[in-house]
Amino acid sequence: MQATDQNSRVTYWGTGRRKSSVVRVRLVPGSGQLVINGKPGELYLQFNPGYLAVAKSPLETLGLENDYDVLVNAKGGGLTGQADSIRLGVARALCQLDPENRKPLKLEGYLTRDPRAKERKKYGLRKARKAPQFSKR
Repeated sequence: MQATDQNSRVTYWGTGRRKSSVVRVRLVPGSGQLVINGKPGELYLQFNPGYLAVAKSPLETLGLENDYDVLVNAKGGGLTGQADSIRLGVARALCQLDPENRKPLKLEGYLTRDPRAKERKKYGLRKARKAPQFSKR
């Protein structure tokens, strides 16, 4: 969804989900900053280069890492799920920015939502699949 905020700057929105995390991403023309829940992205993602690379990868694929600020509202899950959610949200926002961006992002797999989630615990078992120790006698 494209919107214009109070400073008459064009804003592009995208939603990302992974495991139990849900992320709303806003792309705003700027200098390439990543802000997650009001904190700098490096601080929020604990300076982990893997998480930072995952979150910024769609912008780097298109060569736009210094052209847009990424403003993120993240809820639920852990850092891995949130980083992957940010990647999906940024990719979806970039598709709104220009429909031509869809093909390279699709080739990299950034527009595919990862459906894997935690399996529920079953009764009689310790976890989803782990059974109690078997005793023959």
